[in-house]
Amino acid sequence: MFLKNCWYVAAWDHELIDGKLLSRTILEEAVLLYKGDSGKVVALQDRCCHRGVPLHLGRREGDCVRCMYHGLKFDPSGKCVQIPGQDTVPAKLGVKSYPVESKDGLVWIWMGDPAQADPAKIIDFPYLRDRQWKGIPDYMHYKANWLLIVDNLSDFAHLAFVHTKTLGGSEEYAYKTKPVAIERLADGFRVERWHMDAPPPPFHRKVLPAAEKDQHVDRRNIGHMTVPGIFFLESMFSPAGSGSEKGNREGTREYRNCQFMTPETKRSTHFFWTYLNNYEGEDHNVSRSLHQSLIEGFMEDKHLIEAQQVVIDTDPTFELQAIASDAALSHFRRVYFERVAQEQQTAAADQAAAVVKDMRKPHQMGIG
Repeated sequence: MFLKNCWYVAAWDHELIDGKLLSRTILEEAVLLYKGDSGKVVALQDRCCHRGVPLHLGRREGDCVRCMYHGLKFDPSGKCVQIPGQDTVPAKLGVKSYPVESKDGLVWIWMGDPAQADPAKIIDFPYLRDRQWKGIPDYMHYKANWLLIVDNLSDFAHLAFVHTKTLGGSEEYAYKTKPVAIERLADGFRVERWHMDAPPPPFHRKVLPAAEKDQHVDRRNIGHMTVPGIFFLESMFSPAGSGSEKGNREGTREYRNCQFMTPETKRSTHFFWTYLNNYEGEDHNVSRSLHQSLIEGFMEDKHLIEAQQVVIDTDPTFELQAIASDAALSHFRRVYFERVAQEQQTAAADQAAAVVKDMRKPHQMGIG
């Protein structure tokens, strides 16, 4: 189920402040995350190799961590560098380490082959580091498979029914809007959708000046989903009839929605997100209002998605059926599972080659 040779978000950078030892299960592997005195982020298997005690129950010492059961100390590479009362540390004694990178306030982790962990492959979203774009980063935990969340974000039609009074605005959105374009990409998809001459949805209306709250808007959403589960949404609200569909941006307000789904297990997900705007200036209440509106909207999704997971667990033979609005999510699932199959085939071939190589060693053949 899991694609391993790719970058996943493991944490927000602020989750590691003040020397915190953060325990987080990722792709069903227990991981310890912390930031050492050098400022470098470290990711280790959250399990002492001696007696299996979780390392997050230990103590950080500089860039190292010490298990507080018998005092074994591990450096950022996972190597055991000290055993109290024992002069010699066996060279192979240690725990697994993971490639990890900090970028734009996020901590990224590579769960697969470390030799393939190229930082240049971390997706770039410049709005996260542009000071003009402001928002409040947050985290949610879902008791559901991450692909169900991907499905939800890939489907704009549900805005009309699930989020009528929050993010959507009205059921009209489902009936009167259609994708302008669906681009099927090698690593996901891009969908653009317009809703013309409609009342502003509640979350947007809350942050408008009083004179604009009841004025109709032309609304554009551009969603971009990338493997393994990274979603960016560009939203724009313009005065109705102002010609924004032709490129006129006068009077528009824009948002950038960043969401990162990282599998915890097959039935649970880490969900990292932030909702950015570029117009609040020093009025941080705009970010606060948008943040609360998004939480309200996400909880509406969460309720349904976790209920989906219960249904699927109850009847594993149940097959999801597609409708026209599922074109983007169907493409994403196809691309994702093709990547998983390819990765597993490569891993199997490498394993077979390693077995053959080992069999050809002289000691295996009774030579020498």
